Amino acid sequence: MGTSHSRAYMAMDGFELVGLVARNAKSRDKLSAEFGGKIPGFSDYATALKETRPDAVSINTYPDTHAVYAKSALEAGAHVFLEKPIGVTVPEAQSVVDAAIANGRKLVVGYILRHHPSWIRFIEIAQTLGKPLVMRMNLNQQSSGDNWGTHKNLMNSMSPIVDCGVHYVDVMCQMTRSKPVRVSAIGARLTDELVPGMYNYGQLQVTFDDGSCGWYEAGWGPMMSETAYFVKDVIGPKGCVSIATNEQTKAAGSDDVDAHSRTDSLLLHHAELGADGKFAKPDEPIDLTDEPNHDELCRREQEYFLKAIREDIDLTDHMNDAVNSLAIVLAADEAFKSGQVVYL
Repeated sequence: MGTSHSRAYMAMDGFELVGLVARNAKSRDKLSAEFGGKIPGFSDYATALKETRPDAVSINTYPDTHAVYAKSALEAGAHVFLEKPIGVTVPEAQSVVDAAIANGRKLVVGYILRHHPSWIRFIEIAQTLGKPLVMRMNLNQQSSGDNWGTHKNLMNSMSPIVDCGVHYVDVMCQMTRSKPVRVSAIGARLTDELVPGMYNYGQLQVTFDDGSCGWYEAGWGPMMSETAYFVKDVIGPKGCVSIATNEQTKAAGSDDVDAHSRTDSLLLHHAELGADGKFAKPDEPIDLTDEPNHDELCRREQEYFLKAIREDIDLTDHMNDAVNSLAIVLAADEAFKSGQVVYL
C-alpha cells in the first residue's frame, strides 16, 4: 500500500514527497530508485517526522502501529492519510479521531472501495432492492511466499475478518443505512505458524435493526481454496445484484491485489413475476467502463485527501464510520473467541 500511495503522490501536482520511511532498507531504496533516488530515506519514523516537518503523512504500516504513528503526525501539525484499520481497539481508534479534532487536522482513512466507481454503483443498486437486505461477501486468499509472509505479519495483531472485514462491513452499513445490533462469528486456526490465539479463517455475521443481515468470510494461507473465493452478492425483496468476474480475473488468482476490488460487471436480477408466474424482466448485466486498477484507486484516494485539505471538508462522518466498522469486526472477533453473540 505504501508503494502504491507513494506513486500517487509522485504523479500529483498537489504533493511533493519529502521522505520515505521503511524499516527494510532494501524495499525503501528500491522505491527511492524508482523515483530517481532524490527522496531522503529513513528507517525511524520519529526521526523522519522531526527532520522533514511534513504538511501531510501517509501511514501504511502494520495495524499495531497505526494509532501511535497517526497521533504523532497529527500532534506535529500534519494531516494524515491512514490505511485501515484505524487502530487495533475501539478506544485506540477513537483516540486517533480525537487527536485529529484537537489539532484541527484532516484524517482520511484508506477505505479504498469508497473511491471505486463500480462499488459506488453496487451500493446504489443495493439500496433500490427494498428491505431487508441479505448481504453475502467474502475474500479468501490462497497465499504463499512473500504474500504468506505478509499475511502472517498482519496476523500478529489481528485476524483476517478484522483486517479485511472493515471494508465490507463498511459497505454493508452504506447499503442498509441502518444500525447494526448484534454480531456472531465462527472461525478456525488452520496452521501452527501463527501467534498463540490467532486464527487464519473466519466468518462474521451481522444483523441490523431494519432486519437486514450480512456475512463476511475471509481466510489467508497456502491451504485456502480458490473455489468461490470472491463472492459479492446482495439480495432484497425486489431482486438481487452481484459483482460478476470474468475468466481473466478468476485466472489471476486470489492473491492478486488488483483482483480484490475488481468488478468486471454487475448482474441485476429482478424478482417481479408476470401473470404467467414467470419472471417479468430478464436479468440485466451492467457493464462497467471505468474500472481502475489498484494504483489508480490509490491515486483517487489521494485526490480525495488533497481535496479534503484544500476545501476543508468536514470528515466527521468519515472518521466515525471508520471507528464504527472497526467496532463491528472487533465484536466479531470477540464473538468467535467467546462463542457468544455480541450485542452492540
